[in-house]
Amino acid sequence: MTKILIDDIIPIIVIMALGYVCGKLSYFDNDQRQGLNKLVLNIALPAALFISIVKATREMLAQDAVLTILGFIGIIVMFMLSYYLCRLMFHHSIQEAAVCALIAGSPTIGFLGFAVLDPIYGDTVSTNLVIAIISIVVNAVTIPIGMYLINLGQSKDRERLSKAAVTNSKGQVSIANPKDDIAVDPNKDAKTDKTAEVMISKSSNMGKKKNQNLEALINALKQPVCWAPLLAIVLVLIGVRVPSGFAPTFDLIAKANSGVAVLAAGLALSTVKFSLGWETIWNTFYRLILTPAAFLGVGLLLGMGSNVNKLSMLVMAVALPPAFSGIIISSRYNIYVKEGASTTAVSTVAFAVTCLLWIWLVPLCCH
Repeated sequence: MTKILIDDIIPIIVIMALGYVCGKLSYFDNDQRQGLNKLVLNIALPAALFISIVKATREMLAQDAVLTILGFIGIIVMFMLSYYLCRLMFHHSIQEAAVCALIAGSPTIGFLGFAVLDPIYGDTVSTNLVIAIISIVVNAVTIPIGMYLINLGQSKDRERLSKAAVTNSKGQVSIANPKDDIAVDPNKDAKTDKTAEVMISKSSNMGKKKNQNLEALINALKQPVCWAPLLAIVLVLIGVRVPSGFAPTFDLIAKANSGVAVLAAGLALSTVKFSLGWETIWNTFYRLILTPAAFLGVGLLLGMGSNVNKLSMLVMAVALPPAFSGIIISSRYNIYVKEGASTTAVSTVAFAVTCLLWIWLVPLCCH
């Protein structure tokens, strides 16, 4: 456990702290910070997701049906539950709840999976299987779902603004809805006015209804972070093997993903006031306690208790801190940044304790 803390957890905290300090000292301006986010989200992360998924095989997924089914269904259910609870408990918008689910509902399996599981359980076929299954679901299923929900929420917001906006002869934009009375004067706030113009121009023509779900789906699928893992899972399912000679090319750019993502998370945290409110506490509890507890309970009901190691690996895989892809998406689109960055920081530190809890508790429950 000491080795995991020194080799994996502490470097994350140090690099995140470095990003925070760089942000506070204005070492990166906003354009440069967004450039880092774009590098991760559009290039490094898609490459990392693609090459990690195509290394799996159909035979690997079929090796343990119970583990595969529980991994797939469990991750998706907990992801969607996080989304709906965020909307219900904290009254967030669709896109904010989607980013919350990408953070609180998704473990950082690609970054810490092997680093945490291998030292505890050994580099075995079972370890690789558990990491592969959880990685595929998180990267090829929940990220596209999250991006779809973000686009859906933005599409609905654009439509609402388009229907309510009234432009007068002075070039002001006002909202007719008395509950959301907003006035934008381009002479006072050019940046806000440009944003409003872009949002209105992108919306559907007045009087014409567009299928928001289809539009959101298409917009999501245009993002490399969506189509790259989906393409990889299709190749795996149809049995197409990517030549091993391509791996070094993808691996080289993929190596930029983890370090830059953690640094960018620190930069994102520096732009907002750190919050240790009830929402951050709830998200941390959901990620580190509730999710693995749910997997442990269902795993025992499905008879996985006879194989303590495999069940313990599964619980540990879903008990990891939040996926850093979530905070990168949050920062890139400026959605749920304060709560997301705070949750990521608190969960990463708290994992040093909850990791020990699950190592002790799972064998106890199985016996």
